[in-house]
Amino acid sequence: MGETATATAKPQIFSGKKGGYLILILLVIASWAVFKIITPGNFGSAKSMLQYFQAGLMAATGAVGFYFVMVMGMFDFSIGANIVLSAIVGCVFATKLNLGYFGLIFGSILCGAIVGFLNGFFYIKLKIPSLIVTTGLALIYEAVANYVAGGVEQTLPSDLRWFGSTAGSIVLAAIAFVVAWILLNYTKMGTYTYAIGSNEFTAKNMGINVDKYKLLAFVVSGAFFGAEAVLSISYGSSMVATTGMSSMSRNFVPTMGCFFGLAFKKYGIPLQAILIGEFFVNIIFFGFIALGAPTAIQDVITGLALLIIITLTTKVTKGEIVK
Repeated sequence: MGETATATAKPQIFSGKKGGYLILILLVIASWAVFKIITPGNFGSAKSMLQYFQAGLMAATGAVGFYFVMVMGMFDFSIGANIVLSAIVGCVFATKLNLGYFGLIFGSILCGAIVGFLNGFFYIKLKIPSLIVTTGLALIYEAVANYVAGGVEQTLPSDLRWFGSTAGSIVLAAIAFVVAWILLNYTKMGTYTYAIGSNEFTAKNMGINVDKYKLLAFVVSGAFFGAEAVLSISYGSSMVATTGMSSMSRNFVPTMGCFFGLAFKKYGIPLQAILIGEFFVNIIFFGFIALGAPTAIQDVITGLALLIIITLTTKVTKGEIVK
């Protein structure tokens, strides 16, 4: 009898919000400890951890918006192209139009939202998988970015880089998180997002305009990637337009964070999981850099780590459709 009660109580430790937070914190501590033990001299100092957190914060700012798209079962391969284009447009607004910080923020977020709208519009109208639509559009966005930049690297003046500082990135990211949290938990859009993601057919029968909210999800996602673009160009001081789908390298980290959000949705902390998950991903990334591991090895091990984490934290119930 006592053994049965103990066995029943154990899983409860990892249930609910507290359980979700516990798992995430243990992942962060374990990953930090492993790399700190292996390479204590050049990894894991307080200053370095702040750097890892700031890098994760940038990706998380876009990922919390992307969550609205992914939870509906859709995807976006134009993330990187959106970030590059939005950063360049924001820089042009800030410098060439002399709009300063207002131009940087407004131009980047507006551009991101327009990109999101185009993604959603063509996905709905063409009725083909979002992967295919956004891959094709990414090539167009890269070309537009090159045209807007005039083939020249766009550099943000030093007096317009406050959002690249720790304080600036935290402020903008915090605003983005609050907006995403309100949209997800206190608006019709958030309710319908989960309804469509859970069962699109049932959502339609309930009278929900599915196409409308899918379009809105892409617009919201795009706008948040516009905010990430502000952080990216502010932190790096410049942005270079790319071609040939080179921008896709920027897709990986925000998508990783979104997977954490989806995996920890059952714990009721999807947005929080995205933030901590991005921090975890960057600890691993910078850990391999400290080890001097080749990039290919870093990608393989990081990808495998993600698959293991998602497998351990996501349980598919019988009869459930995996999108």
